[in-house]
Amino acid sequence: MENIEKTALVTGASRGIGRAIALALASKGFAVALNYAGSHDAAEAVKKEIEDAGGKAFTVQGDVSKSEDVDRIFKTVKDEFGGLDVLVNNAGINRDALLIRMKESNWDDVIATDLKSDFLTTKAAAAMMMRKRKGSIINISSVVGIMGNIGQVNYAAAKAGVIGLTKACAKEMAARNIRVNAVAPGFIETAMTDGIPEKIREGMIASIPMGRMGQPEDIARAVCFLASDDASYITGQVLVVDGGLVM
Repeated sequence: MENIEKTALVTGASRGIGRAIALALASKGFAVALNYAGSHDAAEAVKKEIEDAGGKAFTVQGDVSKSEDVDRIFKTVKDEFGGLDVLVNNAGINRDALLIRMKESNWDDVIATDLKSDFLTTKAAAAMMMRKRKGSIINISSVVGIMGNIGQVNYAAAKAGVIGLTKACAKEMAARNIRVNAVAPGFIETAMTDGIPEKIREGMIASIPMGRMGQPEDIARAVCFLASDDASYITGQVLVVDGGLVM
């Protein structure tokens, strides 16, 4: 791509929070690499939406829990962009069950997609950013990683791990002017929460001081702030975006 000033890679960018983040970054002038695992048509729709608004984007398929896929993704990003300014680690899944009923495969899948992937992509991004001595890495964690949640021991462990990864990487990379932060969403209106029974949903909303669930755009705005020069002296932090759920 030609005439690119700012570049970003968003993992899990085909829907929900990832889609909102990609669109928001594009509106701020970023050329965006849209990673997806299996939702090709949805990712292409996000690309078209960005291009129709005058922005630049391309899609790149890959399972970010697999090192060979991550290597290919970052080679493609380098070929297209020449470098990388911002990485947003958003890819994630959930496989909910009570601990005594949880299958080992459900634990392994969530840890791989929600935590190991951040290790692999952060390592790859750091190698590119260190050459420029500048960059911003933003990991999407969750309030569940802070407070825990019944039926989500795998998800809570992974998202708590993301916070630890964020803080350790921030300390390692600060001297190279690479900032590493996390955003911890609360209950957000996405496909992941659409299937929640109405009675449980009402209880969730009742526990939120602001009295509503958040929107993907609420998370996207937080990411854009951390990606911007306005956050140039912020690193190793967890920005909780939850309507006051965790105080």
